[in-house]
Amino acid sequence: MADALGAFAALHGIKSKGALCLPLVVTDHARTMGLPLDPNRLRTDKEGQVLGLGKGKVQQILARHGINRVLAEEGGRTSRGSLGKMSAYVAFLNDRSQGGELDLDSVESFWIARVREFFAAKPFVLRVDPTLSLRATFRHLFAQAEARQKEMQGTMVVGTIMQHLVGAKLEGVFPGSFAHNSSSTKDEGQQRPGDFSVGDLALHVSTAPGEALIRKCQDNLAAGQRPIIVTAGRGVGLAVGLAENAGIAERLDVFDVEQWLAADILDHAGDRPAARAGALEALVARYNAIVEAVETDPSLRIEAAAAR
Repeated sequence: MADALGAFAALHGIKSKGALCLPLVVTDHARTMGLPLDPNRLRTDKEGQVLGLGKGKVQQILARHGINRVLAEEGGRTSRGSLGKMSAYVAFLNDRSQGGELDLDSVESFWIARVREFFAAKPFVLRVDPTLSLRATFRHLFAQAEARQKEMQGTMVVGTIMQHLVGAKLEGVFPGSFAHNSSSTKDEGQQRPGDFSVGDLALHVSTAPGEALIRKCQDNLAAGQRPIIVTAGRGVGLAVGLAENAGIAERLDVFDVEQWLAADILDHAGDRPAARAGALEALVARYNAIVEAVETDPSLRIEAAAAR
């Protein structure tokens, strides 16, 4: 049975925290409703979502297995394709239940094991290699994030790591002067001028700057704040172009995240290899502390590893 469940998980991309919530909840429905399940009974009438798919129900199931950590704040409700995956999983359970009683305890235990693996996932690795440029050091780190994001569709791994690395850099300069937030926290309704607010600075971290972000920067300027965009690669040219179209290019600073982070290391410890390595490790330590405080996914952690 484990092999069949593993094949199902691989086929439907059930790897991320949100995706793992779905089979836990549907398996629980199978306990209470019995098999075969009717997928139409597992669709909410108003919201077009999977019945019971929320943080409360997921945490209740995890608690039965001694797991108190939060798997997903939204409990998988915002995962793309949840209804389709639900129907496929119901068909899977119904098919396996034909001709005999399906051991739902074993099925649930399989998904609980996947949750434990998720929580124990290896961190990203930042290579502290004196032969590499600092930009290359950060580029290799972001490449790992991009690869994981492709494997776990619907997640924003790159943006999350960018945000908290920027926060860790700022924490080294302005310790305790501003708040850190989960990457899922929106600026709107939070009375926040940007991802970070330090003095009159309003910093925005974005992998793909758009017109909506430029409008936020215009709002910052109107409020007497100094907007800064930290982005990556082609996002720099895109942000500058949009700022020019909006007539605020000369009032807005745009930085490439790799250069921005590398320059900070050089500013603080640029004259000695050992000092640069120490500064990188300190940045990673601050980053990990932020992730532990505001995120629920421990796989976002970074390990600083000396080159061999």
